[in-house]
Amino acid sequence: MTIAIASCFFAVTAIAQVKMPQPSPLQTIKQEFALGSIEVKYSRPAAKGRKVFGDLVRMNQLWRTGANGATIVRFTDAVEINGKKVDTGSYALYTIPGNESWEIILNKGISNWGVDGYKVSDDVLRFKVTPMNVKNKVESFTIQFADIKPETCEMHIIWEKTAVAIPIKATIKSRIQAQLEDALKGDKKPYWQAAQFYNEYDNNPSKALTYANEAVKENPKAFWIWLYKAKLEKTLGDKTAAMASSKTSMQLATEAKNADYEKMNKDLQKTLK
Repeated sequence: MTIAIASCFFAVTAIAQVKMPQPSPLQTIKQEFALGSIEVKYSRPAAKGRKVFGDLVRMNQLWRTGANGATIVRFTDAVEINGKKVDTGSYALYTIPGNESWEIILNKGISNWGVDGYKVSDDVLRFKVTPMNVKNKVESFTIQFADIKPETCEMHIIWEKTAVAIPIKATIKSRIQAQLEDALKGDKKPYWQAAQFYNEYDNNPSKALTYANEAVKENPKAFWIWLYKAKLEKTLGDKTAAMASSKTSMQLATEAKNADYEKMNKDLQKTLK
């Protein structure tokens, strides 16, 4: 009897140690955005020949937006979604799929198992978006980031032949400018960063060129800054100066054996003739 019990115990233990892939594997994605990052942790069910929306996922009813536990979105910097500020922290992402529109919900219930434990009173944000058709069928449920710019990006929810886009915004211009102005008072002045900021964020190529000139004085072999300077000069209508800066960039890039910058300078110079 003792031997039989021991044998059964061994068999159970052996089975418990077998590791197999999860039907809806967990994925964590992280996107650097603005001055922080956005992280999404979610489980990815597969269609497996089933009709997804309207069958596997019921329409017009609360959905966990994935499988297993609640899908969690974490912001390390404050953002704006649908005109409302969302503070740093973690939130459960719920949706209510519909044929004409989807309701997007951020909720405080990050410990919920799917929709179990969901409370409307825990909603932080709720708004509607219009679903889009996807040409090629997506087998595994997918969340991804797209159209990423300094102050805007989109989080896409995609499955089967349906996708929705959640627009996300951040306001960082004033914060970067404050950092720059403070840093420019110091001994090590961020001329290169200032040139980029005043050109790309402040739409002030003249002021950007002033800082680009200082940046190449500080780092005369920086072929990438010389090219940036040339582009600013072209924008300001000084093709002669732009050509001279580009030739300097080309020479330095050749010495550094950087073929990419050699090509970029050749392309720019064609537009200056």
